[in-house]
Parts: sequence; structure tokens; C-alpha cells
Amino acid sequence: MLSEVSQMQTRKPIRVWVDGCFDMMHFGHANALRQAKAMGDFLIVGVHSDAEIEKNKGPTVMKEDERYAAVAACKWVDQVVPNAPYNTTVEILKEYNVDFCVHGDDITTMADGTDCYQAVKDAGLYRECKRTQGVSTTELVGRMLLMTRDHHRRSQSAGASSLASLSSEDLGSFSTASNKLGPNTTVSHFLPTSRKIVQFSEGREPKENDRIVYVDGTFDLFHTGHIEFLKRAKELGDYLLVGVHDDQTVNAIKGINYPLMNLHERVLSVLACRYVDEVIIGAPYSVTKDVLGKVYNVSLVAHGNTPTEHDLDGKDPYELPKQLGIYHELDNPNASVTTEGIINRIIEHRRVFEERQRRKNAKAALEYEEEQRQKDVKSQ
Repeated sequence: MLSEVSQMQTRKPIRVWVDGCFDMMHFGHANALRQAKAMGDFLIVGVHSDAEIEKNKGPTVMKEDERYAAVAACKWVDQVVPNAPYNTTVEILKEYNVDFCVHGDDITTMADGTDCYQAVKDAGLYRECKRTQGVSTTELVGRMLLMTRDHHRRSQSAGASSLASLSSEDLGSFSTASNKLGPNTTVSHFLPTSRKIVQFSEGREPKENDRIVYVDGTFDLFHTGHIEFLKRAKELGDYLLVGVHDDQTVNAIKGINYPLMNLHERVLSVLACRYVDEVIIGAPYSVTKDVLGKVYNVSLVAHGNTPTEHDLDGKDPYELPKQLGIYHELDNPNASVTTEGIINRIIEHRRVFEERQRRKNAKAALEYEEEQRQKDVKSQ
């Protein structure tokens, strides 16, 4: 008789399918992928093309190649299938030898109003995960539509000090204060919990002889430029520690409309990246002795070769690592994708995205009505 361990080793791996747009890949997407991976062993993610999304939902913010790369960088994803059909079929699941597909507990419909997952539901190949409340691509686009070019210029008046630094393990003192940055900025409705941070954390400690690399930043609207930078930074050592600046500091340095995503949202997006080992939540803007030695003993501090804003005291935030000879400059990975560039895509095509929002909201209302109808049918 085989032992339980042997049975686990010899059983067929469970292959799980998830598909979607993954436009402006955020922590809500990552959380769905995390839940789906927990249901099986191998996670395959189908990503729709720009043309398919345009037909069924409206224009995308991110181009399809950018969306494919963002999904591939999520640490729970094993394989990405580009140009996946918008209507999930039994045939596509069979093609990839999938045991079942997973989707959030909300309804997704085609342009004609039909359920995208009806066929796989009828075949018994459908599972649900909990949708992450308080974040969506539609909501993020809404935040950016409230901005203008003047709104995201550097503020001339600044005066906020950094929050005390803490790692994602120091959950007892994890702040749950919401981000409220100005009259033209919407406030996130996401409510962070210590459990969610733990779920996203890798939990791996560095080995004794690991070369630890530190990078820091805002990581607002986490995108492929950030991902490529983190990948290159990780290649410089064995363990990547990432400092994410708090909302007040980012606001003071960058201006009234930044950051668009609050600290907790940005931390989860960074933690979901496969190249990141640990995060300092609310890291100081300037690299200090505490950053270099109190969490782990940092061997190298890396930063991109883009211009760096001075700290509030006017000093170079990387002055200390430069003095210590542990500062390394990385080439800018992808100048075409930046947080400011994404915002400009929205602002420059404001009318197109306002129409997208109108269509999406109307479609969401119909989907909600259908969801309630189905719940009523089940309860009868």
C-alpha cells in the first residue's frame, strides 16, 4: 500500500485555467490567480487580445504584449496563453489538458449579454473564487480621469515625513489608514488585512551567504516597466528586498494627485511579482543605515538611471549607499511604459475612456441584475 506521500507524488497534477483581460494588472487580478493556483498544481492563464476586448468591453489601457508580460510576472502563474478566446469553451480547456477553469464570483458577459462561462458551467468544469472588493481596472481608470496635466505636476509646497519603516512580517503595526491626497483624487475602498499580506508574502528568509539587493520606489500603477526593473535588480544578487514609500512621502515629493494607488495596494502588487522576496512597507525616501542593516544586511542598492527627486531636505536619497560604494545604477528598462505614461494614455484619450467607462458601467449593471436573478433561482 502506497504511503500518503507516495500517492501525492504519483497522482496526476491538477491543471487549472483562468482567463481574462488583465488590463492594468493589479492586486485584485493577482489575488484571483493566487486563489486559483491554490485549487490545483499548475496554473494556465489565458489573456484576451486587444481586438477581443475592444469588441466586448471597450479599448484597453495597456497593449496586449504589456498585459501578457504582466501576467507572466505573477508568481502564481505557470503558463500564459496569448490571444485566448473571450468566450471560454470546453474545447480550449481540452486543448490545454485542463481539469477545470476558475473565475471570480461575479458574472462576465459577451457583448450580446451571454455568460462567457456558460458552456464550461454546463460541462461541470467551472469553479469560483472570491472577487477582491475595492479594486478594478474600471475604478483605476476612473481615478485617472479625474486628473489633468496640471494636477500631477510637482507640488511646490511639501511637508510630510516618512512613516516608520516596517517589513511585511511586522504585521502588528501595519497601518490601515486610508489615502486621502486631495480634492481631485478618489479614495480607494480597499481595506487591507494582515492575512492578505501574509497570503501574498513569499515567506522565504535569505540564506546566510545570500547577496541581498535593495531597491525602492513608489510602484504606482504597477506595470511592465517596474517588472523589468525588478527582474534586472534580482539578477544582481540572490534575494531582492523592495522598499515601497508611504503615501504621505510620495505625495510630498511628487505632488497632489500622487500616488493613485495607496500604500497597501502598491505593496500587494509588488509582493505578487515573482522577482520580489520581501517588502519594507513605508520605506523612507532616503536609504538609511536602518534600511541597510535592520531588516537584512544589504549588499547592494540598485536604482534606475532615470532622474531622481531629492528628499524633502534637498539631499540625494542615495547619498549613503554611494558613500559606502554599494550603489549600482541600472539602465532604464522600458521608457515607453511609466506611471506618467499610463496616465497620459488616459488623459490624451479622455473621451474614448469616458465612453468606455459609460459602457462598462451599463454592462456591469446588467451583469448585476443577472447575478441577482440567478441567486433568486437558486434560492427557490
